[in-house]
Amino acid sequence: MTMMRGGGGRVAMRDEAAQRAANASAPRVPNLGRRILALFAPHRGQIALTIALVLIVAAIAVFPPLLTQRVFDEALFPVDGSGPDLQLLWVLVGVMVALWVSSSLLGIWQTLITSKVGNRVMGQLRVSLFDKLQSMELAFFTRTKTGVIQSRLQNDVGGVASVLSNTVSSVVGNTVTVIASLVTMLILSWQLTVMAVLLTPVLVLLQRRVGQVRARIATQTQESLSEMTAITQEALSVSGILLAKAFGRQRDESRRYQDENDRQVGLQVRLTMSGQTFFALVSIFISVLPAVVYVLAGYLIVGGDTGITAGTLVAFTTVQSRLLMPLMGLLRVGLDLQTSGALFARIFEYLDLQPAITPPATPKPIEPARLGEVEFDDVRFRYPDAKADEPNTLDGISFSLEPGTFAAFVGPSGAGKTTIGYLLPRLHEVTGGAVRFAGTDVREIDPAVLTDNIGIVSQEPYLFHASIAENLRYAKPDATEEELDAATRAASIYDTIHRFPDGYDTIVGERGYRLSGGEKQRIAIARVLLKDPAVLVLDEATSALDTVSERVVQAALDEAARGRTTLAIAHRLSTIRHADVIFVIDRGRIVERGTHEALLEAGGTYATLFAQQSTHA
Repeated sequence: MTMMRGGGGRVAMRDEAAQRAANASAPRVPNLGRRILALFAPHRGQIALTIALVLIVAAIAVFPPLLTQRVFDEALFPVDGSGPDLQLLWVLVGVMVALWVSSSLLGIWQTLITSKVGNRVMGQLRVSLFDKLQSMELAFFTRTKTGVIQSRLQNDVGGVASVLSNTVSSVVGNTVTVIASLVTMLILSWQLTVMAVLLTPVLVLLQRRVGQVRARIATQTQESLSEMTAITQEALSVSGILLAKAFGRQRDESRRYQDENDRQVGLQVRLTMSGQTFFALVSIFISVLPAVVYVLAGYLIVGGDTGITAGTLVAFTTVQSRLLMPLMGLLRVGLDLQTSGALFARIFEYLDLQPAITPPATPKPIEPARLGEVEFDDVRFRYPDAKADEPNTLDGISFSLEPGTFAAFVGPSGAGKTTIGYLLPRLHEVTGGAVRFAGTDVREIDPAVLTDNIGIVSQEPYLFHASIAENLRYAKPDATEEELDAATRAASIYDTIHRFPDGYDTIVGERGYRLSGGEKQRIAIARVLLKDPAVLVLDEATSALDTVSERVVQAALDEAARGRTTLAIAHRLSTIRHADVIFVIDRGRIVERGTHEALLEAGGTYATLFAQQSTHA
């Protein structure tokens, strides 16, 4: 969770965020249109069927207006004045009804196909984005708000849903309908057709301008949604609620959310209204045009044009409506595409991320006989976002551990202890030197092999909002209850679990908040034991516990470390007195190494730290 700040700092942060969002523009993504089309490539067959159905429906749509002309000029009001021809009228009306029914049924089929294709493409896009995020290095998540990431997955992908579902059928259907309608109108009267389409280029130019404005507003809207999601994730998590209540800041959190919500409401109103004037002009154009056609027809008839009959006028205005509505549909699709282009750009921006840590092209096998062997060879490391004048986090770290060695790393906060523990499983990548596991550089080992052989117990264990059994089986999905029993006994949590009414089925709550700190930590230890790794990394696993819980958890850790190579990052020196070797880290360097007794006898940094802690205790 982001650290809370004073009222002035929070306001400054809001103002800065608002300014950044106000200046936001869609990320520049090369070949955006081509990449959007590529999303539909796996569904070529269904898209081809959709296009065929659209063409058939569009072709059917040409005939009713022509039949309407015959209904007026031949069946209802014959030019010879003989009166209505009811037999012909029934035939013409029957054909028109059959065409309309066929068109509707084919339209339902086409909608089903486009809905399936669109939702599958959207689902695959979401999964691809999730997979990409899973491949990113740990540092990416330490510098990016969880809420912002969630917003990309939910709001951005959800925002393009309608475009993915309806674009193909809408573009093809409306285009074919417009062309077919123009052909039909030219057949009926080329003079009226010229007048009817005279202003169309102006509408297209207006549509392009409105689309650009909507795209900018859409980008700002998504930025605001990301911020709202981040606020929700921070403030309404268990930790966030606890922090707000502890400091009496609930009103401030509500005000923070209210401010961003007000901004979001304003952006949504702007986004909605940005195209309304344009579509009002289109609507006026559509409404007025039939009346203009009637006036022009009157002048043509007075001028001696005998080809314009009542049936021609009725048919022409019918076709005209079929031209203008699809044309308006195309304009809407154009606006939607321009608007969604900003969202697609944000999605592809994440899909184009390149992980800083990648698997080797040809992984090297590890030597089973050397399993558990760990070596750091002149290791240097600095974080990617570190300033140029900042020293390396680690600078020339070298040591080697034989299988089964218990090694402890101590030193002041910020010395680089945790970084050492995270370099071994390759959660971070070394800047220089090499980290070797079982005699092989970790950069040349399959990540799955590292994961299988290295277990981590952190200071703050993460438990899912699920049962104890489900949390344990996260390490080994097919674990039997006997294996769960063995792991929980070794972690000194078996008896505690079985005192709960539901045993292994007990729900632990979000992040395990229904359990005590010691219980959570021992379940985390049991989970690692179920994995049975050759190397164990203990990252200050007892520093947040009270004295009683620490003793229980420490006993579990000692049992877990038995027979394994262990890297224990410790704050309380009393917990690592029995270590085979202790490394004292200061400012990214190993300044002392040896056993507890040897380091005390040397009277250096370790002895000073131990004396300070002993006096405090």
